[in-house]
Amino acid sequence: MISNLVFKNTVLFSVLLIVSCGASQKGEGKREKEKEAIAENTTSGIQTGAENYSAYLPLLKDKKVGIVTNQTGVLNYYSSEETQVNLNIVDFLLAKKINVQKIFAPEHGFRGTADAGEHVVDGKDTKTGLPIISLYGDNKKPKPEQLTGIDILVFDLQDVGARFYTFISSLHYVMESCAENNIQLIVLDRPNPNGSIVDGPILEKEFTSFVGMHPIPILHGMTIGEYAQMINGEKWLKNEAKCKLIVIPCLNYKHDMFYSLPMKPSPNLPNDQAINLYASLCLFEGTNVSVGRGTEKQFQIYGSPFLPKSEFSFTPIPNFGAKEPLYKNQLCYGEDLTKASKVSKLELKWIIKAYNETSDKTKFFNPFFTKLAGTKKLQQQIEDGTSDVDIRKSWEKGLREFKVMRKKYLIYN
Repeated sequence: MISNLVFKNTVLFSVLLIVSCGASQKGEGKREKEKEAIAENTTSGIQTGAENYSAYLPLLKDKKVGIVTNQTGVLNYYSSEETQVNLNIVDFLLAKKINVQKIFAPEHGFRGTADAGEHVVDGKDTKTGLPIISLYGDNKKPKPEQLTGIDILVFDLQDVGARFYTFISSLHYVMESCAENNIQLIVLDRPNPNGSIVDGPILEKEFTSFVGMHPIPILHGMTIGEYAQMINGEKWLKNEAKCKLIVIPCLNYKHDMFYSLPMKPSPNLPNDQAINLYASLCLFEGTNVSVGRGTEKQFQIYGSPFLPKSEFSFTPIPNFGAKEPLYKNQLCYGEDLTKASKVSKLELKWIIKAYNETSDKTKFFNPFFTKLAGTKKLQQQIEDGTSDVDIRKSWEKGLREFKVMRKKYLIYN
């Protein structure tokens, strides 16, 4: 079945073409891995909300539809020739004669090619001619005029389960705008690849930012549909507004199931290992340590010129997803985690080790660390030499309270 897979979607094709340019064998290997990921999830019986289309297509009939999505909004679909194809949700809806009016794109853009934090501009999809409105940079929340003429909004993005992964921040603003403009929102749910992990410090209100909007731990253990229900239920929207929300659930999914993403959720999360290590290693983004941007092992290695010389080293250079990587063309020493065991918690040992070994501790942290951690305490604890065990003890009360709240909104028990 999978051998008949045809990549009809231009978004997927363009990503593969970029990666394979000048290295066709490497490109073929990548395509095979993506096919294997789709096959693995298909074999397990997991269907995403997008693939549960009988539940939402009737809701979109005769409606003017806007959609928040990117390259991760894909679904496996059997064509009339009984061939399994991998389609972007926009192409699928258009094929089903749904009146799609606009595409809203989050961080990294509709095609998922922009660097982290890079300004994404509005534009037009070259395949469909549909207007694309960026929800990153100065326009994080859809404006009333951008929603004019839209009856219903669809949200289909692949999250990775970390508080600072900004797709859930985009979700908040989309829900808020829908509530204010009386537009119904349909969230097509997707599995959380870190769905069994609930860990880390709870965000404190004074450190609210686009990389942390709500009082949740770093790893929240929820799907994006469950999280949408929490935003509504806890009245986190402006003026305690409530969004008219429908969540289209995944089928045959539970939180403890392994789920391999068929598409990179963003340019610097290339595989399952990076996605699993992301929350733990992303804390380094608030330090003077590189997480491998500008290499082929993003979020699977760490290092800097200020760590002791070791057997492992790397030199970041500009590449797809990192035009100006930290320590460009500089030799960095650190640790290779590409073969590390899968983590089942927020792992602190690497950042504690790097802090203890760095040559100038006064330059290790930068202000972004507090935004990522959601609290000043974590930096203080590391600087004070507090043990991993004792740091975790300081999270226990907050995590217990969060789990009680979280339980109210879970769909997949």
